[in-house]
Amino acid sequence: MRCHDGDSMKAAICTRLEGPDGIEIVELEEPVAGPGEVVVRVRAVALNFLDTLITRGKYQFKPDPPFSPGAEIAGEVVALGEGVDDLSPGHRVAGYIGWGGARELVAVKRELLVFVPDGVDDHVAAGVSVTFGTAMYGLFDRGRMQAGERVAVLGASGGAGLAAVEVAALAGAEVIAVASSAEKLEICRQHGAHHLINYSDMDLKTGLREVTGGRGPDIIYDCVGGAHAESALRAIAWLGRFLVIGFASGEIPKIPLNLALLKNCDIGGVFWGEAAVRQPEAHRRNIEKVFEWIVTGRMVPHTGQVHALDGIGDAIRQLDARTATGKLIVEIN
Repeated sequence: MRCHDGDSMKAAICTRLEGPDGIEIVELEEPVAGPGEVVVRVRAVALNFLDTLITRGKYQFKPDPPFSPGAEIAGEVVALGEGVDDLSPGHRVAGYIGWGGARELVAVKRELLVFVPDGVDDHVAAGVSVTFGTAMYGLFDRGRMQAGERVAVLGASGGAGLAAVEVAALAGAEVIAVASSAEKLEICRQHGAHHLINYSDMDLKTGLREVTGGRGPDIIYDCVGGAHAESALRAIAWLGRFLVIGFASGEIPKIPLNLALLKNCDIGGVFWGEAAVRQPEAHRRNIEKVFEWIVTGRMVPHTGQVHALDGIGDAIRQLDARTATGKLIVEIN
């Protein structure tokens, strides 16, 4: 990526690996599209739990400061690099770019972008790639989910969890939402969950067995990790699939592997970000399917609070505090 001489834009920059305290709003030179790249005028950036980690140097990918947080963007094409011939200025696009999205203009590799259809606004489009991309890849590709199966989602009210609730319900699964409060569970119910478990006042293993008639969930979609992972795994059905999505609790659990043997079950990692890079066409098809559901009204993604660019630090603090429901959006005018 090269930059124009003289023209400037605003950007949120992580100058120190201190989380939100290390983010500053600065003026940078505007980017120029290199070969195979597209310059996008960013309208909205969606934040994820990974932004709390990458700004502290604790994510799988560790860019050196200075860099912008924000892995998901939506906006419009303003310039094309050499070799890009299937987009035009003005086209609406969205995509997962890893980091660097919290700025007014960004140069992006063409293969990372998906067309945004009419009927999907920028806030929704920005928040689709990570959560719904993970849900589609995790549930269908890694979890082999079938209609009628019982799917338990741990951390169901957060961005990743709520996307899994919606996708599983649309696919005909019986969805069990697991969260820490009645308010969070009500949001899950509104988005398709059939059963609600509040693990702050109920033993998780017991609750999962009770709502499944003693059989246990066929799929456990775990966004949380920590102590609840083992409790959930102990309740899983015979031939079940335990999907490792992330560790929002901040604790990576140590699982006794005899549990996988006794239940004849699979424990599968879901590293969606790497899968999207390795298989961009498959990822694009998944996101296009999600956009189709949104346009036809079958899916209504839940957007949380909207922040201005200079409020991105407060938004990341909200993710740190686990108080967010749905996707947090940074709006860039």
